[in-house]
Amino acid sequence: MSMATISDWIEGARPRTLPAAVAPVLAGSGVAWFAGGFDPVLAGLALVVSLALQLGVNYANDYSDGIRGTDADRVGPLRLVGSGLVEPRWVRAAAVSCFAVAALAGLTAVWITGDWWLLGVGAAAIAAAWLYTGGPHPYGYLGLGEVFVFIFFGLVAVGGTVYLQLGSVPPAGWWTAIAVGALACAILVANNLRDLDTDRLAGKLTLATKLGDRGTRAFFLALLGFSSLAVVGVAATSSWWALLGMLMAVTLIGPVIQVASGVRGPRLIPVLKQTGLAELACAAGLAVGLLIAR
Repeated sequence: MSMATISDWIEGARPRTLPAAVAPVLAGSGVAWFAGGFDPVLAGLALVVSLALQLGVNYANDYSDGIRGTDADRVGPLRLVGSGLVEPRWVRAAAVSCFAVAALAGLTAVWITGDWWLLGVGAAAIAAAWLYTGGPHPYGYLGLGEVFVFIFFGLVAVGGTVYLQLGSVPPAGWWTAIAVGALACAILVANNLRDLDTDRLAGKLTLATKLGDRGTRAFFLALLGFSSLAVVGVAATSSWWALLGMLMAVTLIGPVIQVASGVRGPRLIPVLKQTGLAELACAAGLAVGLLIAR
């Protein structure tokens, strides 16, 4: 496999991987800082868990969709198994390796804090990552992907980051989790809107195939509005400096225009990237605002 191929795969995975991994930890650590309990070691371990899970999800989805034939006629960026460039067993091994790294980092964090019940949360997160498109009844094929993304890459990721450092999650932490989770969902919605026609042909019943084109576009815009309201909730329960999280609006201008105007297929790829940047901008704005407020 050439370096160009690897570069293409990384470029395709980046819109969800980096923002969805970094944003929850960045925003959650901002909440911990504001509450006076920031711990760089635990924050670092949370980041390792988040990054490893995100990479694991990418490899797991690549593997499971590839062996099912879902990626045979793909609109989006390159997939390793679907394109035939890498043997499925190697992609599966990469996914398992990433999950093992996440488990090890999570176990270390639990050992430091003594909150052993968090092992159950970590196990559920790994199971959810694999079963999104893997297993006999993948929930990503039942229109439940957005629900699990909101739970695990919003509530669990942000709430877990805050809890590890503070031992509890204040209201501002939950509002932060909602803001980040809604944007993570919006990335998935944009992805499924892009793949709407090919997913229907492949029998992949995403939420987009159930809502239809028009309903999916309305849902995407609603998620952006929901995230904005959650940022206000963070500010109301912490400091109005948290409104710096609204800097995400700058990067959402393009996605709003493109989705509302009916752009379809490959032309939606920039929407994924810009929404991912918006998630990162929201988290960074919240973290900086709470840092200033402290």
